[in-house]
Amino acid sequence: MQLDKALEFAVILAWQDLMTGRVLSARVEYESKRGLPVDFLTVWTLTSGGTQDRVCDYATCASPDHPMGVRFTNDYHSNALAQALDFIMKNQEQLTRPDDAWRPHLVLIQPPTPELAAEATAWMAGTRAAASNRVRPKADAPRTAPRSGPNRAVFSPSAAQ
Repeated sequence: MQLDKALEFAVILAWQDLMTGRVLSARVEYESKRGLPVDFLTVWTLTSGGTQDRVCDYATCASPDHPMGVRFTNDYHSNALAQALDFIMKNQEQLTRPDDAWRPHLVLIQPPTPELAAEATAWMAGTRAAASNRVRPKADAPRTAPRSGPNRAVFSPSAAQ
């Protein structure tokens, strides 16, 4: 899946959280260097009055200006958006990007149709399931490895006296 589509789905999953009755559309802005992951993005809404509101920023690295992770602004908050952006930004290597993604990039999101909302929900459920399968240990695998080597601690009751 393309990064732009995943970002669109993230906003769609949070649409009800972002909807204030006046929201006409949303957009995600990002910029990256060719061959490198996106390290910062911003989500905006556009209202019927023409006002643009910044919803949140997401930074993959902390800086004096931005903490790492998602930071909501202007009284917006959405757990769904925070979780989706966190997943997307931490798993960028799983997503494709357009050839021109190194330039300032813009993903426009219109109010979702029920079909598109269902597609976004199914995608997120599928990606979470796939991610949990990648990190889940095998049922028959030992949970810890036995200690060995020259620093192995050995306890003997007779040595403790």
